[in-house]
Amino acid sequence: MPLYYDDDQTMLAETANQFMAEEGSIKNQLRHWRDRNCKDGFGHALWKQFGEMGFTGMLVGEDDGGLGMGQVEANIVLEEIGRNLTPSPFLSSSVLAATALKHGSNEVKGRWLPDLISGDKVYAVAIDEGPKHRPETIACKAEKSGNGFRLSGKKDFVVYGASSEMIVVAARTSGSDSDDDGVTLFAVPQDAAGMSHDSVRLVDSSMASHITFDGVELDGDSVIGEVDGGREVLNAMLMAGRVGSAAEGVGVARGAMDMTVDYLRQRKQFGKVIGEFQALQHRAAHLYSEVEIARAVTIKAAQLVDGGSEKADLMASVAKAKVAKVAGLAVREGVQMHGGIGMTDEYDIGFYMKRDRALQEFLGDQYYHAGRVAELSGY
Repeated sequence: MPLYYDDDQTMLAETANQFMAEEGSIKNQLRHWRDRNCKDGFGHALWKQFGEMGFTGMLVGEDDGGLGMGQVEANIVLEEIGRNLTPSPFLSSSVLAATALKHGSNEVKGRWLPDLISGDKVYAVAIDEGPKHRPETIACKAEKSGNGFRLSGKKDFVVYGASSEMIVVAARTSGSDSDDDGVTLFAVPQDAAGMSHDSVRLVDSSMASHITFDGVELDGDSVIGEVDGGREVLNAMLMAGRVGSAAEGVGVARGAMDMTVDYLRQRKQFGKVIGEFQALQHRAAHLYSEVEIARAVTIKAAQLVDGGSEKADLMASVAKAKVAKVAGLAVREGVQMHGGIGMTDEYDIGFYMKRDRALQEFLGDQYYHAGRVAELSGY
């Protein structure tokens, strides 16, 4: 497939670009909520607007009230979110949680999907149990209790966990911590007794939680998919999230690059615009080529996910690793070419570096995914 958008996707990109630039700008959202030390880290009114635009239900099937779109379309929105640094639970709610809920029973879908689609509720996912992303090991346990389960254990860095009305939790229902089998996904409501949050503000001003489950009682209807067979659902959720995270990283890289190029056209030194200096032109040209390569890789990964390709998982890690490297380059070059003022709060370029730092770790950094690429390629 060609690595560019069709007419409908181009229209969506134009709509998302205009919406994020006007409603989700750094001034209107990121600075606004950061300066008010917002406990949620994002605006619920904007999330409701996401629902009105149809963004929240993009990956939800039409039979369930959504738009029935694919990963490519979700990535278009995520790229604009990254480009404008818009604080939003879109990735955790409308990509990760929505992907998991597609595998749920009619009861699970009926309980949770309508409020997601309308933008009335926010959902999170709880996977990691340590400082690094290692989903291969799941120790949080869910033991049989009557007609349901009793959930015990801890989850770390659950993005927007304390602000979510429901959390998709990956737990161990049988076997040892590192077994592929024996994993089950649960839809845990925020008001579940025995669940506590230790909220932390991340470097990019978003919020995350360290969650403790102390004998949380869940009924059988909270299971997403099959008991002991949740690894397949978990992998599908992670693949969608990784490709989506890569798309947001492309947006961060493009936003930092655009801001830097604008600065090169305006800033004068030694009586001339600094963009006229060949050394800076070379660096900007190199950065542009790297960003375009990363964007092409991410579009390809999304296309493979939508097509159900067996190579989609490999390409998801290729995209995540490549984008992490390129976005890191973009924000470093941005700050350096701005000079000392690039590290001040007066200029927005520093926010891109902070967002990149948080996004690098989400669902695995470049080294984790480079390792996965090697393993999946037979090395």
